[in-house]
Amino acid sequence: MNVKEVLKDIEIIEAAGALSGEIASVHYDSRKCSSNSLFVAVKGQKLDGHDFIGKALAAGASVIVHETDIPVVPALCIRVPDSRRALAEIARNFYRDPSRELCVIGVTGTSGKTTVSYLLESIFQAAGSKVGVLGTINYRHSGMIFPAPNTTPESLDLQKILREMADARVNHVIMEVSSHALDQGRVAGCYFDLGVFTNLSPEHLDYHPDMEEYFTAKRRLFQMLESSPKMLRPNIVVNIDDPWGERLYDEFRQDALSFALNRDADFMAGHITLSLEGAGAAILTPFGEFFFRTPLIGRHNVSNILAAAAAASCLQVPEFMIQSGISAVLKIPGRLEKVSRPGEPAVFVDYAHKPDALEKVLQNLVEFKHRRIITVFGCGGDRDRGKRPRMGDIATSLSDLTIITSDNPRTEDPLDIIRQIESGVGSDVPKFEPAELANGLLKGFTVMPDRRSAIQKAVSIARNGDVVLIAGKGHETYQILGTRTVPFDDRLLSREALDSIYREEQRVAD
Repeated sequence: MNVKEVLKDIEIIEAAGALSGEIASVHYDSRKCSSNSLFVAVKGQKLDGHDFIGKALAAGASVIVHETDIPVVPALCIRVPDSRRALAEIARNFYRDPSRELCVIGVTGTSGKTTVSYLLESIFQAAGSKVGVLGTINYRHSGMIFPAPNTTPESLDLQKILREMADARVNHVIMEVSSHALDQGRVAGCYFDLGVFTNLSPEHLDYHPDMEEYFTAKRRLFQMLESSPKMLRPNIVVNIDDPWGERLYDEFRQDALSFALNRDADFMAGHITLSLEGAGAAILTPFGEFFFRTPLIGRHNVSNILAAAAAASCLQVPEFMIQSGISAVLKIPGRLEKVSRPGEPAVFVDYAHKPDALEKVLQNLVEFKHRRIITVFGCGGDRDRGKRPRMGDIATSLSDLTIITSDNPRTEDPLDIIRQIESGVGSDVPKFEPAELANGLLKGFTVMPDRRSAIQKAVSIARNGDVVLIAGKGHETYQILGTRTVPFDDRLLSREALDSIYREEQRVAD
């Protein structure tokens, strides 16, 4: 593409060199540059792309976009006020503005994004649409699945994927939009048709200074919708059970549909039934009502279904197709995913790795226990430390027995993380040694730093009527120990532990 086309509408402070020539590729990673590349020097949290301009030039880059002063180099140098913003706009230009050719739905919030995305994907497929998804678990379209390094890709990668989707004749794209992506401008070159807000609770406060800043980042998605050239209205769907959602709804009321479980809203649920086998309810809408059944468990998933139904309605999907799409979703990977079988204790794996999510999933499971709730969880290292005591309190308050273990300790000492979790446990909650757990229906907590052993212990002491929750890692298929990433899947380990126990019981019986 011609340099002038790539730089169209980019705010330029200074250009050193002639604005001419062809650009073969665009990169923010100097290692990927080649002949006639355009390299954008972006400041990251750990590294600064300006330090790698020399390597980009050596690899063949002919255009450098930068925001700080750099030495004179033998290339066209474009100084901009904000390299990240420029990267998003350059990427949009280079990949020929793909989001204008797609119906793009952005889903944001602390919890529920992944579930709402899976539900919407199924609904649009039931309506005959070709769907693409960009989310926490993976990126997927046209029968292809790609790993997801981030919930929302960097802007250059995002525009490349959107172009691939547009060329593959994808109709609808569902994108989980993280607060980091909004704050860092990764979606700045993207036009959204519809935005969905699920909820907001304390998370990423190691990145955002406080909840107000966290909300401000999320709010940017809906401000982008205001200025989008696509004129769908209403184009905002908001959970008004959530106080932050209520605030968002008040601001964008003219363009919004509301949903709620606990108050009057545009989309509500009635006649709710909940069990360990799933949920059912009537969805009450401004246009009538319809019933659904789902194997997804818990009241929070009824709320997620309301969000998806409201979003699909904004896009004129008929109710019977919404109903069909909801019923077709049998599970969400790592979201209250049941790994046990009939005749075994109910064992679930869930991604709950923050206080609000852990509290909600346990509150849902409390309704279904006949004996005990046994919870296994830890907290990730090099992340928000403030949530650790709170999660210790939540787990031990809502569980009968809690096994505190490691999550992804990364470069922190796992025992330090565990001690911080323990500091939130009430003084009236007894602590046991792991060996004591086999002696009856103990209530309290224990510490087992090895996650594999903790899962095996929880499953081995569970009996019919118990509910076991393995929380924190969900769909993840790895564990990060120091700087090493090793294979680790809570679902596989839980299933292996169940198989081992019940094979042994069968052998003894025989």
